[in-house]
Amino acid sequence: MNIPDNLKYTKDHEWIKVEGGIATVGITDYAQNELGDIVYIEVNTVGETLEQEETFGTIEAVKTVSDMFMPVTGEITEFNEELESNPEIANKDPYNEGWIVKIKMSDPSEVDALLDAEAYKELL
Repeated sequence: MNIPDNLKYTKDHEWIKVEGGIATVGITDYAQNELGDIVYIEVNTVGETLEQEETFGTIEAVKTVSDMFMPVTGEITEFNEELESNPEIANKDPYNEGWIVKIKMSDPSEVDALLDAEAYKELL
C-alpha cells in the first residue's frame, strides 16, 4: 500500500498536501482500494467555506457511497473536473492525477493536528 511520507492524512482516509496557503486533497490508496471501482465523484461545494470535518462531497463506488470530509477549514476553490468524466483516476492515481479538491485554508495550523505517514500506517 502506498502511503507517501510527504503528505498528511485524516482518520477518514483523505490525504492533504499543502503548498503556500492552498491545500490539495484526495483519498488515500487504502480508501480507493476499500471502495473498489469508483464510478462517480460529486463535489457541489466549490466556492463555499466549510469547517474542518464538514462533508464536502461524496464518492460513489460500485458497492457503496461514502462522504468526504474537510481535513482543514477553508474555501473550496477548485474541483478536479477530470474526475467528472474519468472518476476511475482516483483508483489509478489517488495521490497525483486523482486529487479531488483544492482548499484555500483559513487556519493552516490545523494541518499540524493531522496524521503523518507513520501515524496513518498505525491507524490502518
